[in-house]
Amino acid sequence: MLTGTDQKKRKSQLTPRREPVQARARERTRQILDATGRLLEEVGLDDLTTILIAKEIGVSVGSLYHYFPNKHAILYAMGEQWLAGMTAALEELGQGELEEMSLETFTGELLERLLAVYREQRGLLPLVQAMWGIPELHELDARHDELVIRHLTKMFLRLGFSCPPNEMNRVARLTLETFHAVFLVIVNQEGVRSQRTKDDLQQMLLTILVRNRDEARPGGLDDVEAP
Repeated sequence: MLTGTDQKKRKSQLTPRREPVQARARERTRQILDATGRLLEEVGLDDLTTILIAKEIGVSVGSLYHYFPNKHAILYAMGEQWLAGMTAALEELGQGELEEMSLETFTGELLERLLAVYREQRGLLPLVQAMWGIPELHELDARHDELVIRHLTKMFLRLGFSCPPNEMNRVARLTLETFHAVFLVIVNQEGVRSQRTKDDLQQMLLTILVRNRDEARPGGLDDVEAP
């Protein structure tokens, strides 16, 4: 377990060298993140280096280090960018009249909005692998799960779910793990194949949610009231 000092040191290693305040700096940061996404798709995580990233955008490695201290800091910024997109999509869905929605409409809206975020993020699969496999990025993986589960449980309540809190959390996590795994397949598909996979995913989620919505006290569980 990391000490407070170790956590601060790790955080400093992932913090951008400078906050992109001016338009030129923001544009350069965007170029770095976009180039990193392209390179993740082309060469993969293991072969990604700051030298390749600098070459891709036509600057020296020294210039790149003015913005990010290392490769992991760039990946961390990409992860935060993806989480910001997820947050915006979930909040937008939450602003709708969920109380009046059928589960079919809800799952369709949920998948449509979140899939757009997944498709927009270049190099998503290796980025997700990095968030899971690189200790410095584990925080992003945990934040992603907490973010989605928190929003889903709030929306489930508005949709009329009556199951206990820890069951609501379980269903939210199952929903997250299901769409997350299938989205990573869909983003690499096109046309009819992509749409059919998405339709199958919606049917899976509907089966999960319909089964659990009205179970106020699921049978066979002795801890349903636990936090």
